Amino acid sequence: MKRKDKIAVSVIAVFAVGVLVYLVAPGVLGSKRQTTNDAFVAADFTLVAPRVAGFIKEVLVEDNQRVKAGQLLALIDDRDFRAAAQAADADALVAQAQLKNATATLERQSSVIAQAQATVAADRAEMAFAEHELNRYNHLAGVGAGTVQNAQQAKTRIDQATARLANATAVLAAERKQVEILTAQRDAAEGGLKRAQAALELASYQLSYTRIVAPVDGMVGERAVRVGAYVTPGSKILAVVPLEEAYVVANFQETQLSHMHAGQAVQVRVDSLDGELLYGHLESLAPATGVTFASVKPDNATGNFTKVVQRIPVKIVLEPNQAHTERLRVGMSVEASVDTQSVATQREVAQQ
Repeated sequence: MKRKDKIAVSVIAVFAVGVLVYLVAPGVLGSKRQTTNDAFVAADFTLVAPRVAGFIKEVLVEDNQRVKAGQLLALIDDRDFRAAAQAADADALVAQAQLKNATATLERQSSVIAQAQATVAADRAEMAFAEHELNRYNHLAGVGAGTVQNAQQAKTRIDQATARLANATAVLAAERKQVEILTAQRDAAEGGLKRAQAALELASYQLSYTRIVAPVDGMVGERAVRVGAYVTPGSKILAVVPLEEAYVVANFQETQLSHMHAGQAVQVRVDSLDGELLYGHLESLAPATGVTFASVKPDNATGNFTKVVQRIPVKIVLEPNQAHTERLRVGMSVEASVDTQSVATQREVAQQ
């Protein structure tokens, strides 16, 4: 073989070895970047539903309109709820008046008891006077200076005074016992007032629920509410999608996760943005494969088994203040590329 031919063969061999190393080395040594096109834009959107039933009186937003948290979206006819709130307010006023009446009656009872005590004291004094008179008339009758009739009248006055004292004593005991009854009535009035206030608060809540507002900042989507429609609690009327907080869900093969960790840098290319590059970082890896949460799961313990590489969802958060992020829409297809060495590089820089 000629020398030129040997050199040509050597060059071809070196080239072939180089191509082989280029193709095989990433799989053997591990690639610095892991890429997948099984990825899409996602966002934690909120399905808005009414909390009370009624007819829609007004719709204040349009399809695909941007809204702010707390912005009024729709109004439910509130006439019934407003009347219920007014009735609850009236009941609360009545309960408050009943409590005031019970409290005043209980406070007045101390005066009634004092009056009964004074009556008892007067009857005791009258009885003591009657006893002194009886003793005096009995003494006079004994020495012949008085009549039997006067002694009998004095005895009658004692009996009357005793009866009046017994009656006054019983009235005093009853008035003292009335304190417990009035206290119970006051406590019942307090309970009635609290119940009426709770009913008023509930009616106020029900009235406020006729105003349907946006729970978060975002864009209106899937608007199904119309004027005159009857809605029920829990029925979906529209969705609010917070596009400013959109992120990417990328489904990587399990063989790509060997060196993938949270915090690594990610490059994202969105199909609809003509290949514009967006930057983010890997926030977390899902706790299970996608098939784990499927309604119908495969049972590997039955029939013939064929090993299939599974995919693990990975959440990628986009960095803020990037161009074109306002054009992102949930569900857009993207291509995600994770730099599996970025965390190690950052640590090395921090140590230097």
